[in-house]
Amino acid sequence: MFDIDNYDAPAETLKGQVIDVATGEPVLTDQGSEGIRIRLTELSYGDNVTHNPDFYCMPDGTFQNTKIFKGQYYVRIDGPFIPLVREDSRGVPVADEIKTVDIAGVTEITYEVQPFLKVEWVGEPTVSNNKVKAKVRVTRAVTPEVFKEKIEPMGDYSSSFLNVTDIQLFVSYSSSVGYRARDQRWSSEIEYTGAAFNSLLGQTITIESNGEIPSGSVVFIRAAARINYDTPIGSGTRRWNYNEATQVLIP
Repeated sequence: MFDIDNYDAPAETLKGQVIDVATGEPVLTDQGSEGIRIRLTELSYGDNVTHNPDFYCMPDGTFQNTKIFKGQYYVRIDGPFIPLVREDSRGVPVADEIKTVDIAGVTEITYEVQPFLKVEWVGEPTVSNNKVKAKVRVTRAVTPEVFKEKIEPMGDYSSSFLNVTDIQLFVSYSSSVGYRARDQRWSSEIEYTGAAFNSLLGQTITIESNGEIPSGSVVFIRAAARINYDTPIGSGTRRWNYNEATQVLIP
């Protein structure tokens, strides 16, 4: 009636990192479905296989999965950067820069990508009346010309894809602060319509937390910004580019 499952449990490890091809810096992300997604498809059993469950990068742009069967895998990543898999409106491949790797033991890979934005702190955050005030600078990490060159062949191109739609200030007790680990009482955002943010690229933007954070608290903050473009295209998920988390003491 029943077959005995005599396969060994998956025990191979895939480790990786995602870095900016221009700077070598890690692509900082959110530790959740709005962050950098990794999707494995095992090729060992043929071409028409179902992909493994998705997993996601850690905030520092690294990833690890220690429960993989030995085999050859197509390792696809999607995030706030120029898509590595690009198809036209008919589904015809325009580019496929995804790695195929043989996973056995501990296998390590590095992806070099072109992030949409670079988000940086300007100076140190300050605290007044139990609110955190931070200054950030947002610049393009890929030029509009390169973005158009890569994205336009996919069809239905719009210059509005490049519009910066919002800046977020995520606040949390957790050092993994981000969209998935934020305290909604204190996190805040600034939204922009159309191309309104273009004149603010490279400028210092001040953003302040909401509410009143309890005195004596130690919180972590991160800033994030995103453009009007979802990855994978058609998924409806517009992913933020982040800066590094910083710790703040509330007197």
